[in-house]
Amino acid sequence: MSSPVAAPTVPATHVVRVPVTTVWSGPESPRAVDAPAVAPEPDNVAWLAALDANAAHDESGDGRLGLHGRVETQLLAGEPVVVTQTHHTETTGSWSHVVAPWQRSPKDDRGYPGWVPTAHLTSAPHASALGNPTPVLGGTPAAASTSASDDAVHPAVAEARRHIGLPYLWSGISPLGFDCSGLVLHTWRRMGVVVARDAYAQADFASPVDLASVRPGDLYFFARPGRRIHHVGIVVRPGRMVHASETGGVLVEEDLPADRVATLVAAGRLPMP
Repeated sequence: MSSPVAAPTVPATHVVRVPVTTVWSGPESPRAVDAPAVAPEPDNVAWLAALDANAAHDESGDGRLGLHGRVETQLLAGEPVVVTQTHHTETTGSWSHVVAPWQRSPKDDRGYPGWVPTAHLTSAPHASALGNPTPVLGGTPAAASTSASDDAVHPAVAEARRHIGLPYLWSGISPLGFDCSGLVLHTWRRMGVVVARDAYAQADFASPVDLASVRPGDLYFFARPGRRIHHVGIVVRPGRMVHASETGGVLVEEDLPADRVATLVAAGRLPMP
């Protein structure tokens, strides 16, 4: 298991200056409908509204499902990055390839990789204008308790429950929308803990827990036969979880339905501060 709280020690060259920037697979990945998200001053609310307006015609590829293969993750204001290269396109302007140390990934030891509009970044020497960013975002996190006999709601469960009903967003890591592993990343980041970004990597990052011994705040991991882990949920109690469900379209708390029981392959415990 990786070091629990500290982010990898990679000197940042830039930080994110906008509230949320989406990380794309390449500079040509955005569609016309994605223009609000890649504008110099992104309007993510308008972007999501446009995606939802296309939901009834998602076979066109212009809705939320069309983000698969185009989008990798997201970064939030003040998040440090290392710019590894830049590129300019005639259609979408200047782009920077970055790695994000606050999102661990086997794709790159330095952090999660991908492309963002250069306009969404500011150089690290100017980061003081944004304050002193830390992995704790959105207010003071709940006090942590990992006692199996503690009647208090586990802080990870409490944080995840705040977002029940929020529409699913592939690669989302903010309260505008989450995917399954993005909810986990957000929840532990709120407690000041840097973890892996994707569900399969979170399974490797977590300490293994026997499925018969799970307790609140642990993670359930799901995989189809012969495939790598594709889904993760936060355990509320044995047999029940909070998760961002793409099939259901929203973040939900529920007892494990039959299809989830059939693909439940492992459980794990992430570090606590």
